[in-house]
Amino acid sequence: PKDVKALIKTGDEYGRSLEILKAVEFVNENQKGLIPLKVKDYFGEDLRGKKLGIWGLSFKPHTDDMREAPALRIIEELLKEGVEIRAYDPVALDEARRRLGDSIEFCEDKYEALIDCDGLVVVTEWPEFRVLNYKVLNKLMRDKVIFDGRNIYDADELQEFGFTYYSIGKKPVKPFSV
Repeated sequence: PKDVKALIKTGDEYGRSLEILKAVEFVNENQKGLIPLKVKDYFGEDLRGKKLGIWGLSFKPHTDDMREAPALRIIEELLKEGVEIRAYDPVALDEARRRLGDSIEFCEDKYEALIDCDGLVVVTEWPEFRVLNYKVLNKLMRDKVIFDGRNIYDADELQEFGFTYYSIGKKPVKPFSV
């Protein structure tokens, strides 16, 4: 996204309107607003009192760079709706604390971020987030729902373990009925 913005700016400076890149930038920005909409789809319009765990705060894995990080917009939108947030990132916690202050709770590991949470939101595709321990998730989380902003999980597997799964560009997957 930073590179796209830079190319658009360079094109504008040279009197060339790069419409395709502007369309890409528009889609990138709109994608950031999808997770809060999916959270409302699952819980309903009134999110006050809900608690969500967020995995991944940095713009991309293996960095603490939070410029343009989707997590910032997602957190902002969820906080406006009265959601309490517990968040974890393997590298970007210090930068996130600097940017977000005490508006959310920062956790030292991914599972701590899920204690008593109503759902999990995955924003950055860190390798350590790819493997889920379903026993731990079941013990820690109040509700079994995952909002995956990176499409890193297998919907069938989550369904098999009783989770509702929201990903990007696909219909939600509900757990099998018992």
